[in-house]
Amino acid sequence: MLQLEKRPNPSQVWGYLAPILAVITTMIGGGVMFALLGKDPFEAIRTIFYDPLFSEFAWYYRPQLLIKGAPLILIAIGLSMGFRAGIWNIGAEGQYIIGAICGAGAALSVYPLDSVFIFPVMILFGAIGGFAWAMIPAILKTKFGTNEILVSLMLVYVAEQLLASMSLGLMKNPKGFGFPGSRNLQQYASAHNAELWTGTAIHMGVVFALISVIFAYIMLARHQMGFHIRLTGESPKAAKFAGVNPNKLVIYCLGFSGALAGLAGMFEVAGPSGQISIDFNVGYGFTAIIVAFLGRLNPFGIMLAGLLMALTYIGGEIAQSSLGLPSAAIQALQGMLLFFLLALDMLTNFKLKLAKAEVRI
Repeated sequence: MLQLEKRPNPSQVWGYLAPILAVITTMIGGGVMFALLGKDPFEAIRTIFYDPLFSEFAWYYRPQLLIKGAPLILIAIGLSMGFRAGIWNIGAEGQYIIGAICGAGAALSVYPLDSVFIFPVMILFGAIGGFAWAMIPAILKTKFGTNEILVSLMLVYVAEQLLASMSLGLMKNPKGFGFPGSRNLQQYASAHNAELWTGTAIHMGVVFALISVIFAYIMLARHQMGFHIRLTGESPKAAKFAGVNPNKLVIYCLGFSGALAGLAGMFEVAGPSGQISIDFNVGYGFTAIIVAFLGRLNPFGIMLAGLLMALTYIGGEIAQSSLGLPSAAIQALQGMLLFFLLALDMLTNFKLKLAKAEVRI
């Protein structure tokens, strides 16, 4: 009989092995699911994980990794700060939406003005929008002791209703023939988040994602706030005796994650998406939670995990068109990744032990 036994210290080996094994077991579990759907499991897994990188059309798909990965990395970096300190922002999807609305609103309010200052102002408003939306659970937690998980999560649905309202009302394109959605920002040069170098898919969102990775690493390794975050996550009692202000930490972590989620939304609406619409949000805020844990809450690990998750998005789209896989199956595959990661992550703190069966007479 197998039983779990607490390790004296967390296993560093399993800390590195768990994400790798989670990807492998996800491929196996996904293959079984695809087989049950009547598809060739080997072809499906190859299409999702191999074709975007090495097929004859890989030249087109590879740049898409940056487009899909940038918002995931931005959001996950912000979430990882709070997760390290035991502050759980589950509502990044809502902050992503509000950042997009605020950023797009800043541009559309001055349309068709042509100015180099419009896009920087959009960046500022996108960050402020996400920050302000994250401050709602932060203030409620620090002032009234509410649960930030529930508040931030419920605010996602409020943000979605606000998004629908904007698409159908205040931000609706007056020349859109009655269809919901704002003007297309890709057609507004001053507000378009265009490629910095043609054919590379590198836009300002990708640049900010890379900057966030470097900033988070330096802050965690060199700054006092990073020390407070790590100390609170590892030992809350020690953090209390060290004089860490828990309310200040909540405000900082939720505000930081909200601002980055808002930036991700702004860069998306000004670039790949192009407009505020009812179906603008595609779940990046929730998927970024998987990315954060898959990357072990480490900035560089998150960058790699974000690109891997982007690979499942792109490969999933290929599989849907070429193999007829339903989109729900791809979402289930992404969910499996978090499920297997959490299951295997348990072995970091526990080890399996063969227990002797008791014989009763």
